[in-house]
Amino acid sequence: MPFTAVADISGLFVFEPRIFADERGYFFESFHHQQFCEATGFKGEFVQDNQSRSHFGVMRGLHFQLAPHAQSKLVRVTQGEVFDVAVDVRKDSPTYGKHFGVKLSAENKKQFFIPKGFAHGFVVLSESADLLYKCDGYYAPQSEGGLLYNDPNLGIDWGIDTNKMIVSGKDLILKPLSEQENLFF
Repeated sequence: MPFTAVADISGLFVFEPRIFADERGYFFESFHHQQFCEATGFKGEFVQDNQSRSHFGVMRGLHFQLAPHAQSKLVRVTQGEVFDVAVDVRKDSPTYGKHFGVKLSAENKKQFFIPKGFAHGFVVLSESADLLYKCDGYYAPQSEGGLLYNDPNLGIDWGIDTNKMIVSGKDLILKPLSEQENLFF
C-alpha cells in the first residue's frame, strides 16, 4: 500500500493503492493492517466503519471528537469525488491551525489518514459522492466538536464557490478556531 506522508503536517498520510487492472476490471488491496501501522506508526485498531452519500456542493465538517472519545479516521471515496480537508487542532503542535486538503475520488482510489487531534471535513465536487471511513473509536455525541468551515483565519480554498455549498444548520453555527477552547493538548 504505497503512501505519502504529508510533508508539512505531522501525522497525516495519503495512500495510493497499487491497482491491478485488465480487460475484466480491476483489483486492489484497500487495507492491510500491518502495512498501514508500519507506514503511519498507528498503534490502534479500527472499530467502526461509516458510510455517507452526499450531493454536489454538500459540505460536511469540520468535525472532531474530543478526548476521551477522539477518533483517527481512514477516509476513501467509492463513488464520485470530494475535496477532503484536515485541520491540525493539537494545541502544542508546531502546525496548529494549518490544514491540508486532497481530492479523493472513485477514480484515483486515494485514501486519507487523519489521526486524533485533527478536524475533518469535505465538500462534494461531483454530482454525488459516497465516502467510507474507518474510525478507531466509537462515535460519542457528548464529545463532538467542530470548526467553522469558512473560518477566514484557516483560509481553506474548498475548490467551489461557497455560495453553491450546502451546509447544515449545525455546521453553520460552529465557532472559528480562535474561539475554541479545550482542544487537543
